Amino acid sequence: MNKVFIIGNLTKDPELASTNNGIMYCKFTLAVSRNYSKDGKRETDFLPIVVWRAQAENCNKYLKKGSKAAVSGSIQTRSYDANDGTRRYVTEIAADEVQFLSTKNDSSTSDSAEFDNIKAVDDDLPF
Repeated sequence: MNKVFIIGNLTKDPELASTNNGIMYCKFTLAVSRNYSKDGKRETDFLPIVVWRAQAENCNKYLKKGSKAAVSGSIQTRSYDANDGTRRYVTEIAADEVQFLSTKNDSSTSDSAEFDNIKAVDDDLPF
């Protein structure tokens, strides 16, 4: 099974491009904090995301640096030959779904404000 669910913040504005066949794609990187801390400091992973077709255009239109987004998809690895003749490998998340948790129109103070009052209800779960 190859399925990924992550929530994080964009590290820079998304980049929209198209293939030689005219298929649109959008690339961005999400900063995702780990659930555990090392020496009292939480570590962050910077995960590359690629989104295709109409959803790529929407990501480019509505996301910006600092936007919070949820992504579900799969991990993919590809390779290419660099200009210096070496083989390079790229591992990225191919997004099936992207949920905009904040957008370009949100102010930086309201990005997390709407979620501040949400409390965990894990004690009520039967498992």
